[in-house]
Amino acid sequence: MKQNKKTVPVELSYYGLYLLDYLRKYHPDKASDTGFIAGREEAATATFEKERLAGGTVEDAHEEAMRVLLEGLHFSPYALLTEVVEREFADEVAEQEREPFCRRLYPHLNNLFAGYDTSDDTFALSPAHDLLYTELVGTVMLYLESYGVQ
Repeated sequence: MKQNKKTVPVELSYYGLYLLDYLRKYHPDKASDTGFIAGREEAATATFEKERLAGGTVEDAHEEAMRVLLEGLHFSPYALLTEVVEREFADEVAEQEREPFCRRLYPHLNNLFAGYDTSDDTFALSPAHDLLYTELVGTVMLYLESYGVQ
């Protein structure tokens, strides 16, 4: 697989490109992990082929491949951070500053997110999600008080 200067795969299949786009939007910390992307891409492609060879329809094979591709990625801590900033801090963080602010703050939240098992695809529906949201609001508030938006 060829690599460009940013270590992002140049030649990706549909599944690889889909995953890369998804990661850039929802899991930016994983978007440069070429091994992760390649592994998921290969697994999704193999799943699609296996399902088709077993007689499954194209739609069913694609659905199963997408399940494999996105397993454990449905909840996005980064998306939750952007949601908190948009909902709770709209007055403090101007709209044009929100994305750069979240990208700067996100790497500093590893310890907070590590306290929750967010790998479960139903995490967003759990009581722990509400607790994480509340903790995230407090953390963003403290960060803004100490460092401001910049």
